[in-house]
Amino acid sequence: MENTYHYDIIARAISFIKKYHKEQPSLDEIANQVNLSKYHFQRVFKKWVGISPKDYLQFLTLENAKASLRKGKSTLETSYNVGLSGNSRLHDLFIKIEACTPGEFQKRGQNLKFYRSEIETPFGKATILETQKGISSLSFDSSDFKRIKAEYHQAVFANELAENGKIVQDYFKNWEIPSTPISLDLTGTSFQIQVWKALLQIPSSNLLAYQDIAKIIDNSKAVRAVGTAISKNPIAYLIPCHRVIKSDGNMGNYRWNTERKIAINSYESIKL
Repeated sequence: MENTYHYDIIARAISFIKKYHKEQPSLDEIANQVNLSKYHFQRVFKKWVGISPKDYLQFLTLENAKASLRKGKSTLETSYNVGLSGNSRLHDLFIKIEACTPGEFQKRGQNLKFYRSEIETPFGKATILETQKGISSLSFDSSDFKRIKAEYHQAVFANELAENGKIVQDYFKNWEIPSTPISLDLTGTSFQIQVWKALLQIPSSNLLAYQDIAKIIDNSKAVRAVGTAISKNPIAYLIPCHRVIKSDGNMGNYRWNTERKIAINSYESIKL
C-alpha cells in the first residue's frame, strides 16, 4: 500500500516538474504540490528516482538548453528560454553536468574527426570511437554511437579502425598486454575523471566495492556519487567498471547489461 502511495506522489511530482520546469520551482513548491514536507518529500523522491528533485530539474533544464543551442539560439536566449536568470547560471549548469561551457557544447565536433569501427570481442561486438588523441568511446550498445553523433553534430565520422583501435582489437585476439600504451580521450567532470582513473588501478580478475573506490579517491562518503560516475564510464572494459561490485558480493548493475558483466569477470578469472 505504501509503495502505491509513494508511486503516486512521485508520478505527480515528476509531472509537475516537467510541466513547470521553465519556472524553476523550488523544493518547497514541488513538495507543496504533493502535500508533503520538503524534507520527507526529498527522501521519498531520492529513494524512488535515485536523484534529488533539484538534480532532476537540472537534468530537464540541461536537455532543453542543449536542444535550444543545437537550433542555433544564443546562450543568453537559451538561458531565458529554459528559465534561468542569465548566462552565468547556464554556464554553471553545463560545467557541472556536461563538463564544458555552453559555447563549447554549441561548437562540439567543430574541426574534430572521429574514427568509428566495430570489433569482435569475447563479450560481443563493440563499437570503438577514436579521435587523434585516443579512444573516446568503447561500447557494446550501438545507441551510444547515435548519442555521441548527435552531441558532436559538427564532427566528421570516418568508418575506419584507427591506431589505438587496432591495438585494442589485437588485445582481444591474443590477450597479451600491448607494448604500446592505449591512449584515451576522456571528457567528463573532474570528479568523474577522478573515479575513472581509480578504476584503472584495479588489477585484472580483482573485484572492489563502490566503497573501496570512494576510499581510493579519498572521499569515503561519496559512495553514491561514485556509483553515478561509474555508470557514466564511456569506455567499456578498458576502464574496468565491470570490476566494481556491491559490498554484499552482488554484481550490481552494468551499463552494458548485468549478464555481460558476469561473463566478463568470469572470463577474466579464468583467462587472466
